[in-house]
Formats: sequence, C-alpha cells, structure tokens
Amino acid sequence: MSGTLYVVATPIGNLEDLTPRALKMLAEVSLIAAEDTRHTGRLLMHIGCKTRLLALHDHNEEKVVGGIIKTLLDGDSVALVSDAGTPLVSDPGFRLVREAHNNNVAVSPIPGASAVTAALSCAGIATDRFCFEGFLPSKQAARKSLLASLTYEQRTMVFYESVHRIKECIADMVDILGSDRQAFIGRELTKIHEQCVQEPLGELQRLIDDKSIVGKGEFVIVVAGSAEAEESPLEIDRLLRALSNHLSARDAARVAAEATGEKRNALYDRLLQLKSNDS
Repeated sequence: MSGTLYVVATPIGNLEDLTPRALKMLAEVSLIAAEDTRHTGRLLMHIGCKTRLLALHDHNEEKVVGGIIKTLLDGDSVALVSDAGTPLVSDPGFRLVREAHNNNVAVSPIPGASAVTAALSCAGIATDRFCFEGFLPSKQAARKSLLASLTYEQRTMVFYESVHRIKECIADMVDILGSDRQAFIGRELTKIHEQCVQEPLGELQRLIDDKSIVGKGEFVIVVAGSAEAEESPLEIDRLLRALSNHLSARDAARVAAEATGEKRNALYDRLLQLKSNDS
C-alpha cells in the first residue's frame, strides 16, 4: 500500500498554535516537504523533531513532485507544510496534492492555523459568505483593475498584503471601493506585536498614514461586500460599453458616474478592464 500525504497546518506566528496531532504527524512521517527548509527547520528544532526535510516551493515544485510521489507509492508517508498556516492557501503544494490524487495516494488534512480564518474570526464583518483573493497585483494599474472588478462583490473579501504595499493597497481600495466601506486590518496575527483594527477604509488609510497602524510585519485585509444588488454590475457594464462607443473612456466614466451615483474612478477602471477583456 502507498503512504499518505498529510497536508499539515503550522503556526502563523505563535508556536504554541501547533496542534498535538500536527506535532505527532511531523515526527512520524518519513519526509517533510517544506516551502523553506530553514524556516521549517527552526520549527522542528523547537519541537524536537528530526524528520528529514525536502524543499518544495514555487520554483522547484514541478521538478520534485515526481520523487515525492515515488516515496509515497513506495509506502512512506509525507507531510506537506508551508512557512506558516495551511498549505496551498497562497502557498505552494497544489501540484503535489493533485498528483497524489492522480496516483490514488491518500491525501489527509491536518487542520490548524490559517491567517484567513484567523482574520475573519475577529474582523467583526459578516462571515456567512466570503471569498479569498490572496495577494493583489503589485503594479497599481493591475491592482486597481482587479479591485474594480470586485466593486459589486457581495461576499466579504479577504486579501493578503505585504508591508511594502499596504499603504498603496489601502489607498487604491479607498479610491475604488469608497472610503466608507467597512474593513479590517490584521497585522502580525498571533505574534507579539499583533494589531487588529476594524474601521471604514478611509479611516484605515488615515491610521496607516499617521503610523497608528505600524508599517511592519504581515497584513490580512478583510473588506465588507457591496450592498448593491447582483444585477448592478451587468447593468453598469452595459451602460459603460454603450457610452464608450461615443465618448472617450474618461468621459464615459464621468457620465456613468453622474447617472448611477457610483465613483468615477471605479467606473473608469472597470471600463478599462472591459476593453481589455474584449481585445
């Protein structure tokens, strides 16, 4: 019989969040496939685990998956871990899990910490329906275009953002989604300098600008969904397309804003996305 691929959640900050089952499994498997062996090595040293490590990350996953599958088919079990939290949530491992299923290898989750659920649990924003958007594009034009496509998303949205772009990201959210949209920032969740702040986007922007929200660490952003009806995006898209047949993109966005009450910048970015999709 083949071994089992265990997808093991590890702490996102506080090492005490490693579950007893995860600790046991990391010690029992024959191999741990880790996003960064140095990072995971420190965790293993902390718990006194000497299981062999193999690097599996975005740049080598395609090359090493075959060897890991062979290990599993030979009967040895393997644990898949990321640097922090639950693997595959904005982390590598998808190819390995897919190939395990393709080869009829058992895949079993060892659940635990996740920055997504940690942020949602304390955001004070509706969690009955949500979507995870991961990291927004690093380039502003692409970032604003994606945000424009989410203007009418009715589910709560969860984003990851780096310290290098948090200020620009929130500024673009204010520009596209509006300063009054309720939101939450979780900074350094479960770590010593944890900071959890729920305010409208405009106020979060001010708190970042005056450094009340410290520009250090890792960020999770939770944004409330739109209160607009589901048909609004389709109707506005039709209006933008019709206006753009006779006006420049900026003039079309201006007229559409006057007609709908929506933000001109958001409509302009949405129109650019529609034109890009059509080309």
